[in-house]
Amino acid sequence: MRSFENPENRWAGLGPYYAMFPFSFAKEVVKKYSNKEEWVLDPFAGRGSSVFASSVLGRKGVGIEINPVGWLYGKTKLCPASENLVFKSLGKVLKQSRGAQAYRDEFFKLCYSQSVFDFLITARKILKWKTRKADATLMSLILVYLHGKEWDSFSNQMRQGKALSPDYSIRWWKSKGKTPPHIDVMKFLAQRIKWRYSKGIIKDKNSQMLLGDSTKLLKRVARFSGPKVGLLFTSPPYYEVTNYHYDQWLRLWMLGGFKRPRSLDNHWARKFSSKEDYKVLLQTVFENSAKLLKKNANIYVRTDARPFTFQTTKEILKDIFPKKKMKILKRPFSGPTQTALFGDKSPKPGEMDIILSN
Repeated sequence: MRSFENPENRWAGLGPYYAMFPFSFAKEVVKKYSNKEEWVLDPFAGRGSSVFASSVLGRKGVGIEINPVGWLYGKTKLCPASENLVFKSLGKVLKQSRGAQAYRDEFFKLCYSQSVFDFLITARKILKWKTRKADATLMSLILVYLHGKEWDSFSNQMRQGKALSPDYSIRWWKSKGKTPPHIDVMKFLAQRIKWRYSKGIIKDKNSQMLLGDSTKLLKRVARFSGPKVGLLFTSPPYYEVTNYHYDQWLRLWMLGGFKRPRSLDNHWARKFSSKEDYKVLLQTVFENSAKLLKKNANIYVRTDARPFTFQTTKEILKDIFPKKKMKILKRPFSGPTQTALFGDKSPKPGEMDIILSN
C-alpha cells in the first residue's frame, strides 16, 4: 500500500479515472527507461501519471489528453496553486452560492442536497479552471468528490470512477429509499484541502499537460521539446472497451458540459468500435511521436492483451520503429480490475507491455 507521508504520493492519486497507470509502475518505467533532463512523452496521458512521475524523478514530462477531466487532474498535480489561494477561491464560490436556489430536475434533486447543488452550480459558473491556477486546483478537488460513496462525496450513493446514467441512478435511489446527504461544503472541502497540502506540493514549471487531440497537438510539442524526447511512454485507449467521455459525463457537466450523458462530436473522443479508425489513430499518433524522439529513445507502450488490440499496436510500432529491438511483457491481472469495480465480473485477458529500444 502506498504511503501518503510525502507530497508526491499525496498528489499522485488525485482524481479517480478509468484504467489509470499505478503511480509506482509509472515511476518504475520512467526511472529505468529515461535519463534525467530528458523529455518523456505521453500522447494518451489520462490523468497524467506518467508526466507526474517524470517530474518527480527529475525529467521533463509532456502529456496530451483529450478528456478535460483527466487533463485537469494532470495539470493540477504538476503545479497546484497555494493552499491559501485555493481557500480564497473556495470562499468566493461559497459567498456567491448562498441563496442561489438553482433549479434541479429529478436526477439532481436525488443526487445533491439543495445547498450542495447551489454550490456546484455557482462553481460551474464562475471558476475559470482553464486559465486560473487557484480555480483549476479547486475545481480538480471538486471533481474528485463530485460523486462517490455517500458522505465521502457530495452526492447520494454512487460509484466514484464512473457516472451511471440518470435514469438508472433515479430508479436505484428510489428503490433503496436513498436521499442526498446534507453536506457542509466548507467543512467537507476544508478538511480535504488541508489533508492534500499537509505534506507540501510538487511544483514543476517545465513539464506540460496539453488539452486536445494528439493527432493535431504533437506538432506543438516540438516547439518546446524539439527532437529531445528520450522516452515515449503511453497506453492508448483499448479497442471497444469504454467511452471515457460518456463514463465521465457528470464531471464533464461540472466543467460546463451537457447535463445528460452523450457521445461527443470529436471523432477521437468516443468508444473505439471501428477497427479502421483505431488503426488510423495509432498510426497517426505514433508516426508523429517518432519525429520528436532521440535516435536512442526508448518506447514503452502498455496495451490490451486481446488479439486485435495487441497485434495492431505491435504491428504499427514495428512498422514505425523497424530498427529497434522489441520485447513483450505479459501483464496478467492478479486481482480485481477497475472494470470489476463497475460490476463487470467476467474474466480479463490482462495487458501487454511492448518495449522498444536500440
